Amino acid sequence: MRRKIDEVDKWRPFIDSNGQTYDLSHLDAHEATYSDIINGKKETYTFMVSYSFHCFAKDYPHQTEAEKADLMYHTLKESRPFCFVRYELSKKYLRQIVDAFGDKKTRIGHAGYGSYASVTINTEEKGQIIYFVPFKMYREKKLMRIHITSAYPEDVMPKLDKVNFFNIAKNLKLGKPLPKPHK
Repeated sequence: MRRKIDEVDKWRPFIDSNGQTYDLSHLDAHEATYSDIINGKKETYTFMVSYSFHCFAKDYPHQTEAEKADLMYHTLKESRPFCFVRYELSKKYLRQIVDAFGDKKTRIGHAGYGSYASVTINTEEKGQIIYFVPFKMYREKKLMRIHITSAYPEDVMPKLDKVNFFNIAKNLKLGKPLPKPHK
């Protein structure tokens, strides 16, 4: 039985004006477990991961009102046009990025506003691209949570003050303050 969380846990598909369906189940909430070795002892952290609709929706200034209306995706909180670029990137790469948060080679840093972010992926088509994935880590009752607040391509590598994923996870588990950026 899945516990109720404070964000959307199951996304309904987007259906465009031609009747084409875009499955969003890859962004449904799921558990993710990360393990670290501390002083020879394995430490495991299990999170419930959820995703914002900003991972597949974007309001572009160049879109006409008619284009926006055709692409509009509605949630209980807000509405935005469906974005095919964000959708495809999320479908191909987002879950594997989230699963790799605990890997040493995954770049995690402070993204501002109490968020952390992971960036850069290697694609078969374009080589290395900058894919900015900001997320929040917090406790929701007894549940350890990761909420992906957005995910989108960038032209320029954002400057991130590096932070160790397991330092965040450990502090969260122990009820200590989460790491803050150096001033």
